Amino acid sequence: MKRFILLFFAIFTLLQAQDPDPKQRARAARDLGKQGEDAISKVIPSLSDADLAVRIETVKALIEIGGPKTLDGLVRASADNDPEIQIRATDGMVNVYLPGFIKTGLSGTLSRAGASVKGKFTDTNDQVIDPFVQVRPDVIAALGRLARGGASLESRANAARAIGVLRGRAAIPDLVEALRSKDEKLMYESLVALQKIGDPSAAPRISFLLRDLQEKIQVQALETTGLLRNQEAAPQVRDALAHAHSVKVRRAALGALAMLADPADHAIFLQNLSDKDELVRSAAAEGLGRLKNSTDQATLSQMFNAEHGMNPRLSSAFALVSLGELKTDRYGPLQYLLNTTNQRTWRAVASAFLIELARDEPVRQAIYSMLGTATKDEKIQLSNVLSRSGSTDSVAPLEALSKDPDPDVAAEGIRSLRTLRTRLP
Repeated sequence: MKRFILLFFAIFTLLQAQDPDPKQRARAARDLGKQGEDAISKVIPSLSDADLAVRIETVKALIEIGGPKTLDGLVRASADNDPEIQIRATDGMVNVYLPGFIKTGLSGTLSRAGASVKGKFTDTNDQVIDPFVQVRPDVIAALGRLARGGASLESRANAARAIGVLRGRAAIPDLVEALRSKDEKLMYESLVALQKIGDPSAAPRISFLLRDLQEKIQVQALETTGLLRNQEAAPQVRDALAHAHSVKVRRAALGALAMLADPADHAIFLQNLSDKDELVRSAAAEGLGRLKNSTDQATLSQMFNAEHGMNPRLSSAFALVSLGELKTDRYGPLQYLLNTTNQRTWRAVASAFLIELARDEPVRQAIYSMLGTATKDEKIQLSNVLSRSGSTDSVAPLEALSKDPDPDVAAEGIRSLRTLRTRLP
């Protein structure tokens, strides 16, 4: 009897999908979205429906079904000329690779007034897939086309954000083209995406933004230049620092110089080490740490012991470890960085420093010696650190973490081990 009812319902839904009334066709699309993967082939034809509402409900249905098998339909939907459909298709594609994204994506905030579609971007833009996740090339190509020439600036900016989340290296030319739009939101999302992709070859192509009149864009361009280590842009970054019209630009410019770590900037770092702004002091300390000049160790030690601000103290700890201070005693800079990963507010800052420091084998060896007494949160963060910066010597420690009695630590260990093995030759 149950089987008969299901069969009847399926036939009824198919008949609705062919109904002359678009409201009935839209309802049929919604109903098919509740039937799971088996309904995908029945849903996709409605992507070509002449009625916009039907096409929107069809994309929603594909998103509700979810999973890799919906990608063909979502890629097809992304070529629709309606901005709402483009936005929903974009979020749906990302959700396949990063489950849960749909709840925080732009499509969840959409409002429509005729042909105009508006949405609110969340302030947090730190999501990115694990390195071992492989994204279909046609998905990145579809997102690239949208970033370059979507139906609205919102759909273009949303596509740029999606490219960053999916680490879409092949879409870098599309992101660079989007940077010439003069729209702040689209330019900002494109710069963040380039940071997430992390391809240094893209850095010279954003240099024209280092003196942009929009402060938010100039700051982001400076940060991106530093993160992508564009040494050739150092003169332009120094010029931006010298002519900074706000403390935000000063912070970003000095932070970029700190990432570039040019010995010519040693005096600039020393000069700003006692600045009244905490983040300026932080950038100065990081710059000295990356220069690895042993004559700065005493100055940085004094800063580490005297600082009350968390940002500059963490930065001075980073600098001291970078200069070779690897003692693991409870008051040392390395232990301080590790302890800070227990604090939710400062965890990301401390972990970022540890990721950079762990690229050096002596630092990794010191970290291995600390795993035995590490807390749960410390183990989880160190797993991520080793997955990002470890080498073959990190396999055994991560295997041990993957067998930790705490299930959360073990799960992170397994995930990190998979990431590390993806990176190793």
